[in-house]
Amino acid sequence: MWRASVLTIFPEMFPGPLGMSLAGRALAAGVWALEAVDIRAHALDKHRSVDDTPASGGPGMVMKADVLARAIDAASAADDRRPRLLMSPRGVALMQTRVAALAKGPGALIVCGRFEGVDQRVIEGRALEEVSIGDYVLAGGEIAAMALIDACVRLLPGVMGKESSAAEESFAAGLLEYPQYTRPQVFEGRAIPDVLTCGDHAKVAAWRRAEAERLTRERRPDLWAAHLARAGAAKKPAPDG
Repeated sequence: MWRASVLTIFPEMFPGPLGMSLAGRALAAGVWALEAVDIRAHALDKHRSVDDTPASGGPGMVMKADVLARAIDAASAADDRRPRLLMSPRGVALMQTRVAALAKGPGALIVCGRFEGVDQRVIEGRALEEVSIGDYVLAGGEIAAMALIDACVRLLPGVMGKESSAAEESFAAGLLEYPQYTRPQVFEGRAIPDVLTCGDHAKVAAWRRAEAERLTRERRPDLWAAHLARAGAAKKPAPDG
């Protein structure tokens, strides 16, 4: 079973949206498991403090290494093979390839940062991998953790209705997804493209590919450049053995 342990000072935020729709049904069915760990429960003082002022001064507060380390240790056994992730705006960008790799594994232990950040010593001492869901700053890592978990859970076997769905989505082939249409045939004067109702599967596939490439080229030049680089590498002749 795929297991997610989320370390947070707001455990009541979970499961939240993860308890609904595809993820919620899979959670209820036992396809995956969710544990929300209250970091404050591992503080030793009467105020259950999890933060303190930054060393050498500065704005805000920093999550304490000792409290967070105890929470991590309590949430993961010595033989726990799950990656330890810290949701952080300075982390490595979360890409679909990383999501797919996480979904194939045993799950993840996810730390939700708060305040100005987390003491660097616990990041190093507990081998936390910093992960970002975008170039912006949230009040805390909980929403980012939910996004990561949702992206992983929907790839677990049996969660989505059709296995082919994931293969045709944005990023699956390094391209954005093509436009989608459904009934009515005409909406506010706009008709479904004729090619999608012609019954020729080869033409439909070609149109979808062309549209995916167009959208990627227009909206995500970074993805388009990577796509061209992969295509060029694939065309290179193999070196003589």
